[in-house]
Amino acid sequence: MSPELKVFSDRLLEHAAERPYTTAVWGDELRIDYASLYAEIELRRELLRDVQANSIALALDNTANALIWDLAALLEEIPCVILPPFFSAAQRQHCLQQSQVQIVLADRPHEHELIDAGYQQAGLFWIREVNATRLPPGTAKLTYTSGSTGAPKGVCLSAAGIVEVALALVAASQASAPTHHMALLPLAVLLENIGCYAALYAGATVSLPSQGSLGIQGASAVNLTTLLGVLARRQPDSLILVPQLLQVLVSAAEQGYLNPAGFSFLAVGGARVSEPLLQRARDVGLPVYEGYGLSECASVVALNRPGAQRPGSVGQPLAHVQLRLGEDGEVLVRNRAMLGYLDEPSAPDQWWPTGDLGYFDADGYLFIKGRKKNQFITSFGRNVNPEWIEAQLTQGPLIAQAFVYGEALPRNHALLWPRHPATSDAQLQEAVEQANLALPGYAQVHGWTRLHQPFSTDNAMLTANGRPCRDAILYHYHHVFSAHSSAEDIAS
Repeated sequence: MSPELKVFSDRLLEHAAERPYTTAVWGDELRIDYASLYAEIELRRELLRDVQANSIALALDNTANALIWDLAALLEEIPCVILPPFFSAAQRQHCLQQSQVQIVLADRPHEHELIDAGYQQAGLFWIREVNATRLPPGTAKLTYTSGSTGAPKGVCLSAAGIVEVALALVAASQASAPTHHMALLPLAVLLENIGCYAALYAGATVSLPSQGSLGIQGASAVNLTTLLGVLARRQPDSLILVPQLLQVLVSAAEQGYLNPAGFSFLAVGGARVSEPLLQRARDVGLPVYEGYGLSECASVVALNRPGAQRPGSVGQPLAHVQLRLGEDGEVLVRNRAMLGYLDEPSAPDQWWPTGDLGYFDADGYLFIKGRKKNQFITSFGRNVNPEWIEAQLTQGPLIAQAFVYGEALPRNHALLWPRHPATSDAQLQEAVEQANLALPGYAQVHGWTRLHQPFSTDNAMLTANGRPCRDAILYHYHHVFSAHSSAEDIAS
């Protein structure tokens, strides 16, 4: 067991001895204290040894049971992959086939998929004979990026790197001393997964309601009444949010449906967050801290935190990583977590290129300008990062989703989805004009098209953390942008 992993294991044992009756994990149907948590982890470690597991996949909704199995695999040093619930059946099959996972724990809806993949049920597990593992030595977790293509990419991470991130998150939130973290995102989202580790290391309670009981469907649908009801009943003081969920909570607080006073630490990341939205959050009293991370770095690498916050930035680098900029402004990261991509056996370079463009201010705060590959060049030769414009468009109450494109076009064109179906085209036009006031001429939106359906994980146009799948959107709406390459922009 690596020294970092032993530190984590010893801390859980310490909590079991010193606070045995403190609630550790609270699911829909199971609520267990720290003494029971450690015992349950040890029981599952023994079960994994009995079946001689060399790898495991979890196809489970957020539950206490799912997190305990994940912890057992981590401490038993068995590579684990948590299959995202928002993946399609074909994507799940791809993950299982590529990773050659030996055993699977799954909810009932996945049984037919597992049978088709050659698994047979044996007690708790679904088991199949597999080829020798192709995972790099030391792989503790295999996380799949949702990306912009149909075939997810597997990232191999070390236990030492994962624990380092968890401990860095504990240190970053220590001044706020959160005692109850609720997981709103699926455990398959690495940021949430490691956020739960951090909460347990700190001795806090981790709430794990199922996505259905939270009223969250995929990455694009939220039943506000249901979500606010769970928050009111459980009263967590710590959450991890993607921008879309932050927008929901800010709007609820502005209308008096959510009391911000109970929260102490709300981390937000996964996609660019507009400064006006963050300001609205601060105005209603939500303690929001924007951060930045990537799956390849075991999630968080920079984070604003109490006493060290800079509006517009994603914070200063955390202690476990080193960051610098390439000659073209690309953010480069050095860390211990990334072991390589599955089926790409060579280890990553010492400095890993993130694909994001950014800069540091004089105090070491990192500002992200956008994706290097997403940058487009207008027909007037101007370089534009679309995330910047999209953040401005979605900062207000009218536009829920925006996608901007202008490669080789004389004018930038946007695809828009309103927050409410009753929003008129005139109101959308007014929102676009308002956003344009904060943008230079070359970045302004001069034409837009109203979408007939939102971007979602179901139509493969949105990742789990709310980022647009740009290649898929461009492919599907190519005719829209082609029509406006020379003709007058129109709103439909």
